[in-house]
Amino acid sequence: MTIKNAGNRSNTADKSATKGKDEIEPILTSLNDNVQKIKQTLGNSTDIVVREVFVGKDGSQAIAVIYTDGLADKIVVDDFIMNSILKHSQIADFGDSEIPTEDLFTILKKHALTTVEILEIADYKKLFHSLLSGETIILIDGCDKGISASTQGWKDRGVMEPSTESVIRGPREAFSETIRTNTALVRRKIKDPNLWIETKQIGHVTQTDVVIMYINGIANDKVIEEVKIRLDRIDIDGILESGYIEALIQDETYTPFPTIYNTERPDVIAAELLEGKVAILVDGTPFVLVVPALFVSFLHSAEDYYHRADVSSLIRLLRYLGVFISLFGPSLYVAITTYHQEMLPTQLLISLVAQREGIPFPAFIEAIMMEVAFEILREAGLRMPRTIGPAVSIVGTLVIGQAAVEAGIVSAAMVIVVSTTAIASFVFPSYDLANTIRMLRFPLMALAATFGIFGIAVGVMAIVLHLCSLRTFGVPYMSPFAPLILSDQKDAIFRAPQWAMTSRPRLISQKNIKRANNPSSKKPGAKK
Repeated sequence: MTIKNAGNRSNTADKSATKGKDEIEPILTSLNDNVQKIKQTLGNSTDIVVREVFVGKDGSQAIAVIYTDGLADKIVVDDFIMNSILKHSQIADFGDSEIPTEDLFTILKKHALTTVEILEIADYKKLFHSLLSGETIILIDGCDKGISASTQGWKDRGVMEPSTESVIRGPREAFSETIRTNTALVRRKIKDPNLWIETKQIGHVTQTDVVIMYINGIANDKVIEEVKIRLDRIDIDGILESGYIEALIQDETYTPFPTIYNTERPDVIAAELLEGKVAILVDGTPFVLVVPALFVSFLHSAEDYYHRADVSSLIRLLRYLGVFISLFGPSLYVAITTYHQEMLPTQLLISLVAQREGIPFPAFIEAIMMEVAFEILREAGLRMPRTIGPAVSIVGTLVIGQAAVEAGIVSAAMVIVVSTTAIASFVFPSYDLANTIRMLRFPLMALAATFGIFGIAVGVMAIVLHLCSLRTFGVPYMSPFAPLILSDQKDAIFRAPQWAMTSRPRLISQKNIKRANNPSSKKPGAKK
């Protein structure tokens, strides 16, 4: 009983401390007190620059200019703030004791400062957020409010070519770690006033900027509201990457399948927004989240829409074949060679038996060893320096595979099966889906080794039932297959020509289904 009461007192104290921390503390009137408060709160950090100047006829009016070195552009601070304060005629003539300090505040805000964006701040919470976001703070002695001037100028990586979603034909630009650069890249592609952007700060410590982007009139209002509710529920100290957001707002936690799509390509985000989806951009990462995310979205590539429909459809068929081979290749080999040898032609069966003569392990153990060895080599190639990573992966695979066959540990057929499976796993446009297939491959091999093809069938049924039970922000994960929507099949497995894709996905955009103003548009060149 004592422990329970102590816990209640501790929780009460924590709540009181949190409440006190969240209370708004107004800016003081004394400039010296404000400067000392800022320095003390920031621990006298050396990257906080405080410049005090005295203006007016008699030089008795003190003004403090405060910014964070490395986040603010010093040239902008010098040219558009310091010069404006020291050389503006109305500030130089200011000095009559009968003139209130608020007039100097108005002169600075409306006449002197030449920066584009100026905000008025009245409490320390907004002051520290602006200061640590790269903005410059101007405080006046005798005034209980300050000015925040936009002077962000930190170094960023810039717009570069995508590293994970390369294409033969299409744009060569990718998102960067700066959120305003990312929103501008999307604005360049969608020049519509209905492209709305809302910004939130998430994380008690990091206060990371998170942007919700959607096209008003196309996106589903219920999905937009659900995204806002889930983001508002997040209670965490810091957000360092969009993966934090993905884990905290996804519908299902215990599922191997990704239910939120992510990409680093602005053209993909623009296309998803035009379908009625909502994009979530996080400051500090080039990967943007998209909801709702359907299973077919992870098998589509941006390049599918830049080639002819027949070429894109063929490539998509190859991707679905790659999914089948990557998921069922080793398990089918284990099941057939262990339980169902009658399914093989006689000559092939004799050849496999001859290869397996002298192999000390069953087919299942062979497959596990080779798959684990390949996964280790793949991870090693990803983590090693780019100059030697691919070479080590290729040489390691060849040497280990050849040595294992010559040593009689595994058969040559098993090396071929594992290699084919590995190659097929690289056709996925989405790395998240590739990881899912890698995870499911091992339990399917165990089922195949235990029950044969019947075990694989049970595993397939479990996967399909699980997929059909998933939802992503209220939308069935397997649509347009389950439920079957015939009008959306034009962009599921096969891709119809652009002139025939006149409607958006029915379950995603329920407000504005038609892509074209004329729903009865005909094929170009057709007789009118």
